[in-house]
Amino acid sequence: MPLDRRDAIRRMLLGAAGALAMSPLSGCVASAMGGTPDLVWGRRGLSDGRFLKPRAMAIDPEDQLYIVDTTGRIQVFDADGQHLRTWKTPETANGRPTGMIFDGQRKRLLVADTHYYRMLAFTAEGEIVPEEQIGGTSGDGPGEFAFVTDIAIDASGCRYIGEYGASDRIQRFAPDGQFMTQWGGTGREIQRFVRPQSLMVDGDTLWIADACNHRVQRYDISQTEPKWIGSWGHEGKQLGEFYYPYGIDIDEDGTVLVCEYGNQRVQRLTPDGDPIASWGAPGHGPGQLYQPWGLVIDSKRRVHVLDSNNHRVQRFYLPG
Repeated sequence: MPLDRRDAIRRMLLGAAGALAMSPLSGCVASAMGGTPDLVWGRRGLSDGRFLKPRAMAIDPEDQLYIVDTTGRIQVFDADGQHLRTWKTPETANGRPTGMIFDGQRKRLLVADTHYYRMLAFTAEGEIVPEEQIGGTSGDGPGEFAFVTDIAIDASGCRYIGEYGASDRIQRFAPDGQFMTQWGGTGREIQRFVRPQSLMVDGDTLWIADACNHRVQRYDISQTEPKWIGSWGHEGKQLGEFYYPYGIDIDEDGTVLVCEYGNQRVQRLTPDGDPIASWGAPGHGPGQLYQPWGLVIDSKRRVHVLDSNNHRVQRFYLPG
């Protein structure tokens, strides 16, 4: 599509979204953040390009999307939803992955193989790299895991791996996979977690979607031992409140996007948790969501939302 036509469509969509911001939409507000998606793609099915409850999504520096569903398939698409390739995780009988990230420095897709207590590493083409696996043993010792939720990577290549179940905690590993430190534990108090479902590193800050505590926590990771910065959010349906936040990403302007599995919406907030906008509503139509699991932001500041129980992806533009 020519750039001038794309820009015209973008302005039209943002204008429509701004109009929608004036009225409630099933208890949520469709704002100028993108009340109307510019692209909706995917459908239920087992063939290439279709999904069965997709559970995690990652994006690489070329804006290719990696999506895993409850069949254990990892499918790769371009940013417009065109299927590129498919492979499967090695084992699925116990359960399927719920988190992924693409390591752009090493060109590896890192997968939270949740029910096998490990982080798997694949090349971008789908070849497994066994020597880069972390974990594989159930337990609460260093380098052991309960149910792995997600992985984040800092600028030095350290991995941060979340888990839930017997030990709701974060473990930090050196670039070579050696254990460095751990923190957290199950609880409602600050600095504890109940299912830290999504992790994201932005500079020296680790952001954690503390899903079953319905809040976001963040840590300074500039030193070996992370330092707690603060937390915000609590259970609810109003703006600035959460109901099972399952996905988190940080825009280039520093604002925070949070995907809520329970409230079936995406919120945009300041780094201190003040709400800016909200998008989505329960349902099956464009701009509506059914138990979304995650989101990523591409190089053009388009937000791709993993609309899990609608078996699809929706894309919208951030303003500005």
